[in-house]
Amino acid sequence: MEELVIRDADVVDGSGADSYRADVVVDGGRIVSIVKEAAAAGCQRPKARRELDAEGLVLSPGFVDMHAHSDLALLRDPDHSAKAAQGVTLEVIGQDGLSYAPVDDRTLGEVRRAIAGWNGPGDDIDFDWRTVGEYLDRLDRGIAVNAAYLIPQGTVRALAVGWEDREATPRELDRMRRLVAEGMEQGAVGMSSGLTYTPGMYAKDAELTELCRVVASYGGYYCPHHRSYGAGALEAYREMVGLTREAGCPLHLAHATMNFGVNKGRAPELLALLDEALAAGSDISLDTYPYTPGCTTLAAMLPSWASEGGPEEALRRLADHDTAERIRHDLEVTGSDGCHGVPIEWDTIEISGVSDPALADYVGRTVQESADRRGEAPWVTARGLLLADRLAPTILQHVGHEENVRAIMRHRVHTGGSDGILQGAKPHPRAYGTFPHYLGHYVRELGVLSLEECVAHLTSRPAARLRLPDRGLVREGYVADLVLFDPATVAAGSSFAEPRVLPTGIPYVLVDGRFVIEDGRRTDALAGRAVRRTPA
Repeated sequence: MEELVIRDADVVDGSGADSYRADVVVDGGRIVSIVKEAAAAGCQRPKARRELDAEGLVLSPGFVDMHAHSDLALLRDPDHSAKAAQGVTLEVIGQDGLSYAPVDDRTLGEVRRAIAGWNGPGDDIDFDWRTVGEYLDRLDRGIAVNAAYLIPQGTVRALAVGWEDREATPRELDRMRRLVAEGMEQGAVGMSSGLTYTPGMYAKDAELTELCRVVASYGGYYCPHHRSYGAGALEAYREMVGLTREAGCPLHLAHATMNFGVNKGRAPELLALLDEALAAGSDISLDTYPYTPGCTTLAAMLPSWASEGGPEEALRRLADHDTAERIRHDLEVTGSDGCHGVPIEWDTIEISGVSDPALADYVGRTVQESADRRGEAPWVTARGLLLADRLAPTILQHVGHEENVRAIMRHRVHTGGSDGILQGAKPHPRAYGTFPHYLGHYVRELGVLSLEECVAHLTSRPAARLRLPDRGLVREGYVADLVLFDPATVAAGSSFAEPRVLPTGIPYVLVDGRFVIEDGRRTDALAGRAVRRTPA
C-alpha cells in the first residue's frame, strides 16, 4: 500500500492551466497517481497508509527560490523555517558571483570576509570542502530543502587572478575556463556574476563571454547581477543580452528591478528590450522579489577602486583620511559604480544588521537618522560603522517603484526569487515572506496575477530554466516536492517592522515526499539534497 494520499485537493499543477479537484497519491518520494474528481465520479478512491484531508486547500508544486543566499544557512540551521515555511522546496544558491566553492585556503578566507554580511562570518561552519562537488556532497548529508548551485564567477576570478582591477592573462583565463568546466561537471546548474561587486566586476565582456561559452557547452545558464540597476540599468541589461547571445548561453537576469528615481516608470522599456531579444531567438528568463526596497551590504556602495585588492585593502583605504574623502566624493557627488552610478541618498540607506552586538543601536535606522542623532555628517557615520564592523553591516535600500515591480512580475519569462539575506537583526522581510506575499498580496488582494499563473511563475518556469525534467509540476512520476496552502488566508507574516515572522496559510510542505512542514509546524525532516545539473 502506498504511503500517502492527499484527498480532495484543489490542484494547481504549475502548468498555468485551470485548477481541478483530485486525490494525489505519493509513494517513494514521487507522485504515483492522480485521480481527478474521484468523489464526484463515484469511482474507487485510492487508499494509502496515511490519508490527508485537503478540503479547502490548494495543492501545488513546491516553490523554487531562484535567487537565494542560504549558502551557509542550509548548513548552520537545520530548521531553516525561513524558507521551508514559505513552501520553498528548492533554492538556487551561489548567487551574485561570490560563494564558497571553488576555493583554496587563501580565497576561502577572503570570500568569507567579503560576504560576511550575506551569510555571517562562518565561524560556526566546518569548511571541509574546496571544490563545487565537495560542497554539493556536503549538502547531500541532509538539509531542510533542496539546493542547486551556481558557480560564482567572482570567486573563480579571485582564485585565478586575485582581487586586482586588471585583465586576466591568457593563462589565467584558461584556468578560469577549467574551473568553470570542473564546477559544471561536478553538478552546478550555471554561473553567476556580481558585476557591481569586487572582484567579479573587473571582468571585461570578452572574459565573461569566454566563461559563458563553457557554461553553455554543459547545458547551463548565466545569472548575472549586472553592472547597474540605476543610472545605466537599461544599458547594463542590453549588455548582458548581447554578451550571452554571442556566447550562445541562456540568460537568467537576477533580481531584475528598475530602481532609483532615474528609472521610475521605465519597466516597459526593459520589457520591450527583452521581448525584442526573445523574438530574435534569445533564451532569457528573470526573477524578482515582490517588494520595492533592495538589500545588500553597506560596503557594496563603495566605488570599485576602493575595494580593489580585497576586504583588507578596502578597510585600509577607509582608515586613511584623504582616501576616505575621495570615497565620500564618489558616493555623494559623482555617484559610485557601487551605488549604480547614482549619488547616494543616506536617508534611503537603512542598516538592517551588524556583526558586532555593540553596534546594534544602528539597526533599524537610516544612516541619515543615526548621523542626526550623533550630530555628524552621514558619511562620517557610515565610514565609522564600516570600520568598526569590518565591512559587515547589511542594509535595506529604499529606492524601488511599485509600478515597476508589478509590470515586471507579469512578464511571461518571470520567476520568483527572494534574494533573501538571513543575517542581521532586521533583515529584509522578503527572506521570510516572498512566496506567500506573491500569493496573498499580488494574487488574492490585488489580482495582478491569477492564482494559476502565479504558481506557474514560482514552479514550472524555474524548473524549466534549471532543466529539471521531473520537478515543477503536479504530474505522475514527478518528485513529490509539494505545497498545500489556503488561498483565502495565505500571507506573509514578515514585515519591515517584524521581518522574522513566519507566514500564515501554508499548513503542509513536502520535500521528496516527506513532510517538512506539518500542521503549520516544522518537523525534524532533513529531506533536502543537492540538485545537480541534468546533462545536456
